[in-house]
Amino acid sequence: MANLPNFITLGRVVLVPIVFWLLLTGEMQAAFVLFVIAGISDGVDGYLAKRFGWTTELGAYLDPLADKLLLVCIYIALGVGGQLPLWLVIAVVTRDVLIVIGVVLSWLLANPVIIHPLVVSKFNTVAQIVLAAAVMADESFGLGLGPLRGIMIWVTALLIVASLAAYARTWLLHMTGYESGPSSP
Repeated sequence: MANLPNFITLGRVVLVPIVFWLLLTGEMQAAFVLFVIAGISDGVDGYLAKRFGWTTELGAYLDPLADKLLLVCIYIALGVGGQLPLWLVIAVVTRDVLIVIGVVLSWLLANPVIIHPLVVSKFNTVAQIVLAAAVMADESFGLGLGPLRGIMIWVTALLIVASLAAYARTWLLHMTGYESGPSSP
């Protein structure tokens, strides 16, 4: 079912290749503005869906997918452009790929896992968003965040590792039957 929150989310999906291209071509200010617009649209579609009961199954899948696509593309572009270390970009992408592989594998083994974000994963997502925004803002407006960027890179890296470890532990407990009831990776 199509509704306003889903259209807003689709708009965010359309922004992904535009932001990616802008970053690759060095148009940091435009990319930053679209990133901010994407963030605002994420809040608006979530508010509308909850406030007016316009939640749909499509929206439940599309919203986090749009967010993840945008974030991963931003990290890849910032890595290619040298604004973020490639090892961090590889860590961001690898974590997401491994989580998807775990979910698919659980389905193939007829022991599907129900996905619920873990607290450490929420912190990880916030750290990734803050780092991406800070790097784009610093590159756009010359804020002089060099040392702070270094700290944010390491905090984000530690949260990526902690999040992946937590998901792996939960997934293993689920797959081995040590966790009762519905579980999450």
